[in-house]
Amino acid sequence: MLLLATSGSKRVRLMQAARAQLRLPPAQVLEWRDWLAQPALLEDALRRPCLFKIEPPGDDPAAHLRLLHDGCRQLDRAPVHAPEHGELLAMDAWFAGFASAMASLAAQLADLPQARVVNAPAEICLMTDKLACQRHLAAHGIAIPSLLGPVHGYEHLQSLLHEHQLDRVYLKPRYGSSASGVVAYRSNKAGRQQATTSAALQQGDGAARLFNVKRMARYESEHDIAALVDALAAQELYAETWLNKPRCGDGHYDLRVVTLAGQPAHRVARIGHQMMTNLHLDNRRGDTAGLLDAADLAALEAASAQAARAFPHSHVTGYDLVVRHGHAHVLEANAFGDLLPGLLWQGADTYAAQLTQLPHV
Repeated sequence: MLLLATSGSKRVRLMQAARAQLRLPPAQVLEWRDWLAQPALLEDALRRPCLFKIEPPGDDPAAHLRLLHDGCRQLDRAPVHAPEHGELLAMDAWFAGFASAMASLAAQLADLPQARVVNAPAEICLMTDKLACQRHLAAHGIAIPSLLGPVHGYEHLQSLLHEHQLDRVYLKPRYGSSASGVVAYRSNKAGRQQATTSAALQQGDGAARLFNVKRMARYESEHDIAALVDALAAQELYAETWLNKPRCGDGHYDLRVVTLAGQPAHRVARIGHQMMTNLHLDNRRGDTAGLLDAADLAALEAASAQAARAFPHSHVTGYDLVVRHGHAHVLEANAFGDLLPGLLWQGADTYAAQLTQLPHV
């Protein structure tokens, strides 16, 4: 097995542990930074038949910066400074670099038939473009929150709210991940506004800067909310309708499902008190069996399988869903959605399960 990944990352450690558990030799790791600098390294590593899995490049700051600068060149922009820890900076330029890298990787793999690819680069790229991905799911008949489309700034947001007669929406960076930069926005008839987000806003003499933090921030002044929305819109932002999540005690939850070879496998409820229930934001796991009745469970499995069919060349994917009253909506597809340490399905974690269930990818 060959991983395009970052040595020492949690994903690599979990995969190597799963291989050791199954008495398989360790996977070879090709560093993202090395492949970006020397693409021929991939051909050298794939001379023999091999299972090939692409992991995200975000664990390596050098690879992230390389993709960011490549994207700036493609967009004819001046190169940006290296992002500080957690900084949300030029996400659209990063995606341009990432998309170019995925296209190059796909071209290489087309000449390497001995490589059995877990998730195809083109579909990884599509799932990383969150707006395009949601449109793709909708085109395949999958229920999603209604899309309002791109948001070009705070004033444009207000016109969209007026046009659609809405007082609450979710704003999502088009190329973000793990709830970074997501904003739960709401207003009332008295004109009061509130924006809840994991993006911490820093305003100084220059342009506003955004930092992804674990503690949720709440902004209520028009000045701060406008600065927040404008800063996110400059990196590409879109809006979708607010979908209420089912309650669990004094919190609420959504669901993450991992599909293997198109079938729902690992699943977990993500329970929290804040608008965003991502587990890294100190929310807690819940057992789906104790939360879902038979109709909800059937909806969960049907929607997950239907979503997986929309990505026929991706064999390990994650989906975030809201399931209520026997109906499921897909909030997001994630090509790297298997990072759920310790979550078991039929006695195996996500890494051991993909090794045993996908031997002939």
